[in-house]
Amino acid sequence: MQYFYPVSSSSINKLLAALLLAVPLSSCGSLFGKEVARLPINAISTPEQEVVKEAALPLQKGEELALWSDMDMAYEGEAPVRFQVQVLKNGTAFQQLELDPTDKNVTVGEVKTAVNGKTTWSFTGKNGSLTIPETGTYTFKARLVAAANPTLKITKAELVLKK
Repeated sequence: MQYFYPVSSSSINKLLAALLLAVPLSSCGSLFGKEVARLPINAISTPEQEVVKEAALPLQKGEELALWSDMDMAYEGEAPVRFQVQVLKNGTAFQQLELDPTDKNVTVGEVKTAVNGKTTWSFTGKNGSLTIPETGTYTFKARLVAAANPTLKITKAELVLKK
């Protein structure tokens, strides 16, 4: 015995609208890449206290790895910050990178407020990419460094690796 339930045209329209809204969201992964690692550094390294986070990834020759920063900070005046990244290939030093998280070519969710010399700034941004020259396991070790500024407060400083 089969049962049929009446479906109104408004129900069909709602379903179609929901499906149409979901399509752009599914393409975000292809636009922004898929996150494969996140290094939650979240503090500035000093000579007295190194804060280094690392992630190891098996990568194939020709793959492109995008380096993104996810930041939330506040400061007065200037506060130049940099991610220093050491890349190892199969345990051997391969490449050194230095990224300015504020120098980004794609930005998502940026909110920056500057009032009376005090700046609060949060954003996620793409800072660059690395094309993998040979198949292997690549280890990314990163730390955050900054010029001396006692007003600099880091709430979040994460290096995000995406394919």
